[in-house]
Amino acid sequence: MNPAARAFWLSTPGHGELRDVTLPEPGEDEVLVRALYSGVSRGTETLVFRGGVPESQHDVMRAPFQEGDFPAPVKYGYLSVGVVERGPDELTGRTVFCLHPHQSRYVVPVSAVTVVPDRVPAARAVLAGTVETAVNALWDAAPQIGDRISVVGGGMIGCSVAALLARFPGIRLQLVDADPARAETAKALGVDFATPEKATGERDLVIHASATEQGLTRALELLAPEGTVVELSWYGDRRVTLPLGEAFHSRRLTLRASQVGTVSPAARPGRGYAERMVLALDLLADPALDALITGESDFGELPELMPRLTSGEIPALCHRIRYLDPA
Repeated sequence: MNPAARAFWLSTPGHGELRDVTLPEPGEDEVLVRALYSGVSRGTETLVFRGGVPESQHDVMRAPFQEGDFPAPVKYGYLSVGVVERGPDELTGRTVFCLHPHQSRYVVPVSAVTVVPDRVPAARAVLAGTVETAVNALWDAAPQIGDRISVVGGGMIGCSVAALLARFPGIRLQLVDADPARAETAKALGVDFATPEKATGERDLVIHASATEQGLTRALELLAPEGTVVELSWYGDRRVTLPLGEAFHSRRLTLRASQVGTVSPAARPGRGYAERMVLALDLLADPALDALITGESDFGELPELMPRLTSGEIPALCHRIRYLDPA
């Protein structure tokens, strides 16, 4: 018999609960994973928690190993790190990352897990899905040496992008956020910081990740002529109005979308989802990325925690969930 497991479900919009799970026996090409940590992706997951996924996006927004349907009941999430308890010899005992909802144990195909490098702590590896998004965004954005770049929105995604851009040679980089407290995060990442009203203009490239109309408007305002905004925010069921009748055409500005669900066409030929995830985990060897994890709670606290994250009472970037109970 497999050991028992528990999973977090959104029972109705705004209300979550832990449910018992019956696990199948792992097959020949499957692994049984015992969770060590998972991460709450505050932007997307809190939008799901409040029931904000528009009906037109119900299929597009399905996560790997999701159960149920939007708006609820649904088991959702995609940042899980655990240890393989049963599976092929080369994986048994290894720490792995999986795009799986919050659950204490789970059975998935071998192809669904990626081994965490020994130099990357399991507690930091929960950021792999977020850093993967940042990698794809930078493939789309294609920054060049000497570029003047701003990242507008100092949340989990924006800070991940800024952390990777900080490694690029010769660029002039600024993280922009309405919350002055994000200056401490920017400092930990080695990045200049400004509030929107003090942000430096005439930027060649602006990556927008604030998920606000005001942030996207400011991103356009910061561009130099011929500049580009790469939009990473997902607004769910909210509409956004932009000032495209002002200098948008005369300055020949570009606004383009980037989304992690598709590997960027700008990636090197042959790079697919698996290669992108391996790269993201390799980049997590940098301890500076610990600054993106701003809180930690036990798995049993998740039903009470999610409403507080959704309301902003807990102003987290990534909130890490630890699994103490072997079951």
